[in-house]
Amino acid sequence: MRRVLLTGMSGTGKSTALAELRRRGFETVDTDEDGWTVWSDEDDGYVWDEERIAELLAADRTSPLFVSGTVSNQGRFYDRFDAVVLLSAPAEALLERIDRRADNPYGKAPPERVLVLQHLAEVEPQLRATCTHEIDAAQPAARVVEALLAIAAE
Repeated sequence: MRRVLLTGMSGTGKSTALAELRRRGFETVDTDEDGWTVWSDEDDGYVWDEERIAELLAADRTSPLFVSGTVSNQGRFYDRFDAVVLLSAPAEALLERIDRRADNPYGKAPPERVLVLQHLAEVEPQLRATCTHEIDAAQPAARVVEALLAIAAE
């Protein structure tokens, strides 16, 4: 069965899309949740726990798996995903969503907002260059989920 990675900047709606996919009965993993990442001094940030991600992606399944995350070592696993989907949206949309969300405080403090915009300028182009699909995440979440389901059915 297909394995789909959702990646993108903070505020693009990765968690929202995963929640809807989970509600519809699909297997989902949000790697922002505890246990999926470890601190790396070499990368100066959190990276995927490679052993745990490898086990997740090696397991046989009968329906699609949707994984979300944006970390520096995710590229090491691209060959194990059938699709790498970049969710993208303009800076204004990202900042507005970050302001509205109640379940994640990241991006609300001024220094974090600067970092969100820096990542949009520097990291998103790298993701765009390596993804297999890109979805305009400025559209309603229901449309994003339908596009993800279409990708999973390819």
